[in-house]
Amino acid sequence: MELLRSNLPRVRIPEPTNRIFKHECCISFDTPKSEGGLFVDMNTFLAFGRDYVGWNYEKTGNPVYLHIKQTKKTIAEDRPSKRPTLLAIGIDGGFDNSDPQYEESYEIVILPDYIALPFPSVELPEKVRLAVDATLMAEAAERKEQVASWTADKKLVSKYAMDLQQLDNGVVVPPMGWKCAKCDKTENLWLNLTDGSILCGRRNWDGTGGNDHAIDHYKEAGYPLAVKLGTITADLEGADLPYGLLNNYFLYVQSTYSLYLSSLNSGSDVFSYPEDESILDPLLGQHLAHFGIDFSSLQKTEMTTAERELDQNINYDWNRIQETGQDVEPLFGPGYTGLVNLGNSCYLAATMQVVFSMRPFCSRYYVEQSLKAAFSVAPADPTVDLNMQLTKLAHGLLSGKYSVPVLEDDDKSSAPSSLKQEGIRPRMFKSVIAASHPEFSTMRQQDALEFFLHFIDQVDRMNIGNPNIDPSRSFKFGIEERLQCPSGKVAYNGRKDYILSLNIPLERVVNKRELADFQKLKAERAAEGKDVSTDEIVRPRVPLKDCLDCFSAPEEVHDFYSTALKARTTAIKTAGLTSFPEYLVLHMRKFVMEEGWVPKKLDVYVDVPDIIDIRNMRSNGLQPREELLPETAAGDGEESPKLLADEVIVAQLVSMGFNYLHCQKAAINTSNCGVEEAMNWLLAHMNDPDIDSPISQDVQTPHIDRSKIDTLVSFGFEEELACRALKASGGNVEQAAEWIFSNPSASAASDMDVTTSSGAAVDTLLPDGGGRYRLLGLVSHIGTSTHCGHYVAHILKDGRWVIFNDEKVGISKNPPLDMGYLYFFERLES
Repeated sequence: MELLRSNLPRVRIPEPTNRIFKHECCISFDTPKSEGGLFVDMNTFLAFGRDYVGWNYEKTGNPVYLHIKQTKKTIAEDRPSKRPTLLAIGIDGGFDNSDPQYEESYEIVILPDYIALPFPSVELPEKVRLAVDATLMAEAAERKEQVASWTADKKLVSKYAMDLQQLDNGVVVPPMGWKCAKCDKTENLWLNLTDGSILCGRRNWDGTGGNDHAIDHYKEAGYPLAVKLGTITADLEGADLPYGLLNNYFLYVQSTYSLYLSSLNSGSDVFSYPEDESILDPLLGQHLAHFGIDFSSLQKTEMTTAERELDQNINYDWNRIQETGQDVEPLFGPGYTGLVNLGNSCYLAATMQVVFSMRPFCSRYYVEQSLKAAFSVAPADPTVDLNMQLTKLAHGLLSGKYSVPVLEDDDKSSAPSSLKQEGIRPRMFKSVIAASHPEFSTMRQQDALEFFLHFIDQVDRMNIGNPNIDPSRSFKFGIEERLQCPSGKVAYNGRKDYILSLNIPLERVVNKRELADFQKLKAERAAEGKDVSTDEIVRPRVPLKDCLDCFSAPEEVHDFYSTALKARTTAIKTAGLTSFPEYLVLHMRKFVMEEGWVPKKLDVYVDVPDIIDIRNMRSNGLQPREELLPETAAGDGEESPKLLADEVIVAQLVSMGFNYLHCQKAAINTSNCGVEEAMNWLLAHMNDPDIDSPISQDVQTPHIDRSKIDTLVSFGFEEELACRALKASGGNVEQAAEWIFSNPSASAASDMDVTTSSGAAVDTLLPDGGGRYRLLGLVSHIGTSTHCGHYVAHILKDGRWVIFNDEKVGISKNPPLDMGYLYFFERLES
């Protein structure tokens, strides 16, 4: 006690602004559940595991620590597993992921001799008691333990709900026996909440569903909200409360929570036509009562949109990618450590598992750098140091310390369900890597491709000036585009990239006969009122070689200004690689925009072989017999070319009913990038005061706000690429970022009028070698969008395929090699 009193000056009482860590060691993945517990420095409020707290004492001299120890409580019995009813993991109604409960004990420890004093105790100095109480009561700086949920975007309250107009037309809706007012449909019926009309829903792509009468009625009358009959229920247990509202109250403020509870309508499918999404109507009960409906007496008879998505995700894709029912044999030890889902963080887990299966990252952050070495050079707060947190993650994944079997109960030690691991929670790494990105810092699901590019960019920035130790260089390669105009002269544009993004040419499917037979079978089943079973589904198959060939195939570039011809013409563009990286990452463009600008995921398989050879994709720059397009000398008095509107784009927009002049401006201000980009610009600038002014002949390109360019540059994009993306998206930052990721092969040049170049010089700092590669791993996606669903990694380790599904790690019996979203290849040396 005297020793403690002598060190009171080193004890601080935390203030509200202090960051307090008490759930995880800042340089390892030790927690209060670990064998040695967790030690919280009562001066800095950083936490350390038993093996590492001594390092902190050596570095800071702080001697007083709060020791927190958690012990598992005994569970009486396991609950039987139930079929999930929500797109979530670990919450009531979701996929089972139950965790054990723990009880906590505390003591005060004084280093370096580890002298322990009990807490609570009235004998402790008041300052210590106050400091510990404040520490235990404060919200931890680590993100709270969050349910590993994966779900589509949560519903929001419609802006039309609170002031919805309802007509006093005497309509009374019966409790049953509904039929579309314009056809004979008796299913998929929607009640318009303004006039009480009952009409059928949208027609699906395969002819099923409805006849579009509800949407046609909205287009005619403009009444915004409709509810799907058969889904109306006041049963709170069946309500689709997003993210498990009752279990995750910390995700919502109390006022929002009360609003949801008061409505009791989350189980009902309410759609807003002008907002074009499913929404929440807090006054649904009142709106239904207007038409004589007591929704407390209605029984649910149809699936909601979310339930249909759930039903689809439990089927073939979910089962195959996760290898459900395959009785996967769990794996433990170095390199087989799972990453626990922090709440929609599977995109991070799957990506980092593949990254740390590669030699450069293993060497840099595990073999060549110890935890103590990283901690010694880290700043005062190692939780904000990327180098420290990458080293921590590497040691957590590769040491095997945290990859050991965890038995749920002693009397069930032989049960297969007990052969699982707790894994590690990459909270601090996620916080550091997401600090400079507005999306990754949220708890929403993200695109694994976007995360990979952001991660590599951050590692590259951290290692500027040290190319020899930068592991991100192993992914970097050069891309060269060759442009040839009708004069025969050429121009070259070059850039560097970390991924090769590939279109999937559906016209090159290899199973056309099987697809035709499947469509015939589906039509026959539909005529019988039945659906085809999941094991009968046939999907298009496209060889990876055809995807690679499309990247290099000649492509027409319209409205290209040739300095040789001094006119706009059509050029032919081809592309190739100037270097072959140590690791090649292929991105399959499975997410496209279908007619009506509706995002769609291609339901297609890509046949990927174990070995690929891309030596034919090598580009070597200007050849001896080629002649470059002449440059336009600066100040030569010649008028620079003006950007003219692409009449094809203008015609398509005009056919939709827009003003011709407005359409011309939309095409020009988006650099003729396409109808979608022009449409987005047009909708955003309809009310501009100069929208009806004549097109200025002096303005060649739209003005881009400098702050928006800086925002995209802060995301890791090159400035020239940021400018082009902003032009293409009409100055919208979010759409510009989406444009960049949708067009990874977009040139960094400001436009396609670059006419001269000596050929893209080969960067001698880029890794290069032969063009033969072996498949090392893949990241697969389940769901309808990259921003919802689930990601899983499969990696070739020790001569066998291994599945990494969050904290679950095991031998893969049937890896879904044809269902990947990202493919990772390792270069084979000659």
